[in-house]
Amino acid sequence: MLRILASLALAIVGGSAFATTGVALVHGTGKQTDAYNDYWQAGMVNSIRQGLPDQSNYIVINCDFNQYMWTSAAAGCLATQLSGFIASKHIDDLVVITHSNGGNIMRWILSNPTYDSRYPAIIKAIRWVNAIAPSSAGTPLANAVIAGNVFDTSLGWLLGYQSDAVRQQQTSWMAYYNANNLYGTSGRPALPKGFWDVIGTDVISSPFNSDSYCGGYTLNVGLEVTQAWLASCSDGFIECASAAAAGRVWFYDHNTLGGKILSHNQSRRQCFGLDVVLRNDL
Repeated sequence: MLRILASLALAIVGGSAFATTGVALVHGTGKQTDAYNDYWQAGMVNSIRQGLPDQSNYIVINCDFNQYMWTSAAAGCLATQLSGFIASKHIDDLVVITHSNGGNIMRWILSNPTYDSRYPAIIKAIRWVNAIAPSSAGTPLANAVIAGNVFDTSLGWLLGYQSDAVRQQQTSWMAYYNANNLYGTSGRPALPKGFWDVIGTDVISSPFNSDSYCGGYTLNVGLEVTQAWLASCSDGFIECASAAAAGRVWFYDHNTLGGKILSHNQSRRQCFGLDVVLRNDL
């Protein structure tokens, strides 16, 4: 209901029927040079952008999100690509779709408008942020990686090893950032634009369940292993409480996707109709 009311308010106040709508897909932890193919994959991106009045008004971000969120390689790179996209396409109604740690970097921009001269124009253009599996309160997996524990090598895409971005996502570090540098969590000022959480609640990895194969069976098996480090409600990387810590919950996977659940890997893939939900949101 809150989501519907927000949409109506934007349409009435902002005259969205005359806006130029665009979508930006912001990856999670890692240094990306081809996130279209390597992080999101073409099927996901091309399905989502079908919801745009002009399907060419999209951008897939490629930045070095192994760095701390405020650095030039992370938020600075994101600001460069977003501001260039907004200016070149004359976007004044931007939906940002983030995944995992990308939500923290987007939240840095929203929370610190005076940090960079480009931030205010970016914030003004944004309709809202759809944050898929955001690590808003960090993850115990980051704690374990920094402490020197070793995970299966198949999970290298998930965290990397002891990078600044992993340090940043330690639960105690994110608690500090949330209390001092970021908006949107309990007891802190609200973010200037909506930050809507999509939350995965479990991992399916049985070889006898076809759901295990969407997004890559091996990766889902790895995420099943890492669930041992996490609360029972998690997507194999982010605990549900962390994903819900900033902004507002849009939906939990099984409530919207016909009872299907999304592992952390599946929530950046064309799995179980997630792409259609995101497409229709545009």
